[in-house]
Amino acid sequence: MKTKNILITGSSGFIGFHVSEFLLKKKINIIGLDNHNNYYDVSLKNKRLKILKKFKNFKFYKVDISKKKDLKKVFEKNKIDLVIHLAAQAGVRYSFINPNKYIDSNITGFTNTLELMKKNKIKKLVYASSSSVYGNCKKFPFRENFDLSPLNFYGQTKLFNEKMVKIYEENYNLKCIGLRFFTVYGPYGRPDMFIPKILNKIKSNKVINLFNAGKHSRDFTYVKDIAQLIGKIIIKFPKKEKVLNICSGERIKISKLISCIEKILNKKIKTKALPLQRGDMLDTHGSNKLIKKLYNYKKLTSIYKGLNETIKHDYK
Repeated sequence: MKTKNILITGSSGFIGFHVSEFLLKKKINIIGLDNHNNYYDVSLKNKRLKILKKFKNFKFYKVDISKKKDLKKVFEKNKIDLVIHLAAQAGVRYSFINPNKYIDSNITGFTNTLELMKKNKIKKLVYASSSSVYGNCKKFPFRENFDLSPLNFYGQTKLFNEKMVKIYEENYNLKCIGLRFFTVYGPYGRPDMFIPKILNKIKSNKVINLFNAGKHSRDFTYVKDIAQLIGKIIIKFPKKEKVLNICSGERIKISKLISCIEKILNKKIKTKALPLQRGDMLDTHGSNKLIKKLYNYKKLTSIYKGLNETIKHDYK
């Protein structure tokens, strides 16, 4: 592999951790960067970071990407061949409560990263977008060339990222690929994510709120599939494509997901039906034809296998 030194922003985050670990095992030098904020219990990020620090080819900086002076030092101290930008303020509902956090991280922080790439002549970028950019699109499955209309502030910041990148590609010769992640799950998941939240409530024997009575559906994507796909993308950048759906290509009703978890745990789960939450998409279902065609990637983890592995790791 020609790429020797990769900067991964958000390396202690959920996806960032799995991507970092996967590439470290491939003997790639990883420069990790994360601010370890208090959006959720920081002990989980510390746990992930502790695992990454066991690798000799890993270097870590505790930096907030919205602080350009601090970020600049990371770029100046290291030879960087490629950037994988995964740092972001996550969460749809939190974006209604604290939109300024999304401006700081997802807009200012992303712009700082692009500017420092330009200044340091780093030409390749892989960055995280989201299925949230599709909004309540009525055509399924979602394809990369569909019109985009996000329903929430988080999705709008991700769409802004995609538009920003076009300017840098056209004017500064950057080579970029945006990855529209669909509902990601797996070991070490954030506690505010749907599956970890369910598992925590089951452990505490609490009732699980089923919004929209569990009738809406999601395209669940296993995090380790994402890590492997990014491993392929950094070796061979797409020639024409600028964004790719990263998804399983299947949609599963939330009520069915609950049934799968019940089967794995051999336990009846207490639920309460509630209306759909503000800013939530009714259904997400992505087409993964492009990613399969470009990278001949067919071995995607089934929801049942992925849930088994997640529960085995996280349900203790």
